[in-house]
Amino acid sequence: MTKADLVEQVHEAIGPGVTKKDCAAVIDAFLNAVKQAIANGEHIEIRGFGTFKVRNRKPRIARNPRTGESVAVPARAVPVFKPSRLFKKQVEESA
Repeated sequence: MTKADLVEQVHEAIGPGVTKKDCAAVIDAFLNAVKQAIANGEHIEIRGFGTFKVRNRKPRIARNPRTGESVAVPARAVPVFKPSRLFKKQVEESA
C-alpha cells in the first residue's frame, strides 16, 4: 500500500465532506509528527495499533563476508515498531 492508497481509503471512509487534498495534508501532518517525535527520542503509543520508539544499539564487531575482515560497527539509534496484541491477533486471524 502506498501513501496515495492510504489517502484514497481515508477519503472514502470520511465521505464527500473532505477533499483528497485535505486528507493528504492530514496524513502528511500525522507522519511528520511521528517522524519528528521519533527523531527527538520520544515514545509514541497508539492504543490498538502499536508503539513507535527509539532503541539504542550497542557498538559491535562485525565481519565483512567478502574479505573476512573484522569491521567495527558504531553504536546507533534505530526506530522500532511494536504492534499491539489486538493488531497481532487481527493479522493472525486474517492469514
